[in-house]
Amino acid sequence: MYNQNTMNELPASTSDIQTSLLSKINEWQVLRAIQHRGPMSRAEVARYARITAPTASKAAESLLKAGLLEEEESTEILRGRPARKLRLPQRNAQVLGLVLDADKCRVVSAGLDGSLHDTVYEFATPDNYGLLLDTAEAYLRTALKRENVITLGLGISIPGLLDYSNQLSILSPNLPITNNHSPAQDLEKRLGIVCVQLQESHALCLAERHYGNAIGMDDFAMLDVNIGVGLGVMSGGRLLKGNRGLAGEVGHITVSPNGRRCGCGNRGCLETEASDSALVHAISQRLGRKTDIDEVLQIIASGKIEITHEIEQICRYLAIGVATVINLFNPSTLFIHGRMFAADPALFSRLLTEIEQRSLAPAFSDCHIVMARGSKRQGAIAGIIEHLFNSLLPPSMQETPSRTLPSPVSVAQR
Repeated sequence: MYNQNTMNELPASTSDIQTSLLSKINEWQVLRAIQHRGPMSRAEVARYARITAPTASKAAESLLKAGLLEEEESTEILRGRPARKLRLPQRNAQVLGLVLDADKCRVVSAGLDGSLHDTVYEFATPDNYGLLLDTAEAYLRTALKRENVITLGLGISIPGLLDYSNQLSILSPNLPITNNHSPAQDLEKRLGIVCVQLQESHALCLAERHYGNAIGMDDFAMLDVNIGVGLGVMSGGRLLKGNRGLAGEVGHITVSPNGRRCGCGNRGCLETEASDSALVHAISQRLGRKTDIDEVLQIIASGKIEITHEIEQICRYLAIGVATVINLFNPSTLFIHGRMFAADPALFSRLLTEIEQRSLAPAFSDCHIVMARGSKRQGAIAGIIEHLFNSLLPPSMQETPSRTLPSPVSVAQR
């Protein structure tokens, strides 16, 4: 690190670069402080972020001009005048989220504080990539039309293997029309706004960390058992992505060698045997027609069908997957995201019993297993907000854990 004397000796261009870098770091500190603590005055920001009052004020002015902060009136009186609080934009700016899934896609909007707006646009997933882009673009343009509101970016939650370095979908067994495509890059060209895409399990990790049960946690795992099965691991405040972003693809571990054919081409993958879609498939076979998770849960709740056999089989295979995660990653907390547990109130307890039998005892005893609260919609929003905040920093400093700051306040709509 340079001291002031060293900086005075540097060429002007180098000194300017250092000054600009320090300014961006200060802006990032201010944003993180307000994200963690909620609305604050400039003086409160300075104390909380441990920077000087003039530095906090300068950073705040820059962020206000960029639309990354807005001011609100406060009932607190300071020197005879109401103190103006700085907050993440709820009124003057928005971010958009696009959730891509095998059956349905959703478009949502939110404030930069993560609070979801009421309007959700939903459409059936098209059967080709071009139509997917066209349909998504049409709904996104509608969301862009909010009067007197600037749109800062779009976050996309996408299933399957994602090459983060190239923002490219490599292999998505449940959404193959995206293979070798980049929805983020293509929609950025069409819409003219910053777009970033995240693997859906990673998006769920961010949703849980900022708006769910993992607030303040730097180390946990997230197992998504919805349409497919995916794993996200947060370690030291960073998402564990692997060499190219392919880490955590546990859904294609073989648990039943002679099981149902998976979209990846293999048979008996974890996601074909122990997911919401596995339950839907089993009930569809019983009914002799295609159904979906919403109808399946309604049928089960009505008592029209007995699902003991299906639930026991799914529980057995899912326990294998969860035990594998616990033995490999030794998480202190493991969140499970899925709707199947609404089918049977006793399912989660039975699952814990099965997991204990299949896990290494020390690893299991150290792991707290709970249901997730975050959603893919919140994950897409959290993804673009993280990108906007981290873009203030040089690559070497991005995704650095903010251990010096207390837990963020939870403001997003559930």
